[in-house]
Amino acid sequence: MAVNPERRAALVDAGVEVLAREGARGLTFRAVDAEAGVPVGTASNYFTGRDDLLRQIDARLHVRLAPDPSKLAELMTRPKDRALVTAFMHDLMTRATTDRTGYLALLEMRLEATRRPELRASFTKSVRGDLEYGMDFHREAGLPGGDETVVVLYLAILGLILEHLTLPGVLEGVLPGVGVPEGLVERVVGTVVPEG
Repeated sequence: MAVNPERRAALVDAGVEVLAREGARGLTFRAVDAEAGVPVGTASNYFTGRDDLLRQIDARLHVRLAPDPSKLAELMTRPKDRALVTAFMHDLMTRATTDRTGYLALLEMRLEATRRPELRASFTKSVRGDLEYGMDFHREAGLPGGDETVVVLYLAILGLILEHLTLPGVLEGVLPGVGVPEGLVERVVGTVVPEG
C-alpha cells in the first residue's frame, strides 16, 4: 500500500464526492481517481478494496461533519437550557447544509450498509458511538432531559436533515409561518426537550 497521507486524504475526499453524487454503485476506484484528478490506478494503490475505501470514507465523514471545537466552546458558555439545545441543533443543521455533500455521502453509506453486512457492522458501531457520545455529552453538560430526550431528538433531527437535503419541497409551507429548516428546528426542540 502506498503511504502518502495527503494523497490518501484527497482520495478519500474524492470518494465522498463520488458517493454523494453517484451513490454506492458509482463508487469505483476509477471514479475516485477521476474525481481526484490522479492517474488511473492510484486509488487501488491506497486501499485494499472497496470495503477499505468505504471504511475510510466513514472515518473521514465523522471528522468533516464534527462540530467546530471553538463553536462548541462558545456555545458551552451559555446557560444549560432548552435554548442551548436549540443552538446545538441549529449548528447541526448549518453543518448539514454547509457540507451537503458530506451528509448525502453519509446517507449513501447508510443505504449501502443495508446491503453489505460487513459494512453494516462497522458503520453501526461508528454511528452508535456518535449517539452514545451525544447522550454522554448531554448528560455531562447538564442539559434538560435525559437519554430518551437525546434519542428522540436524534431521530427527529435526522429526519429533518434527510428531508431538507433530499426533498426540501416536502416541508415548504407544511406548517404555515414556520421556516424551513430554522423554524422546524425550533419546533422539534420545543416539542422534544423539556423546559428547565
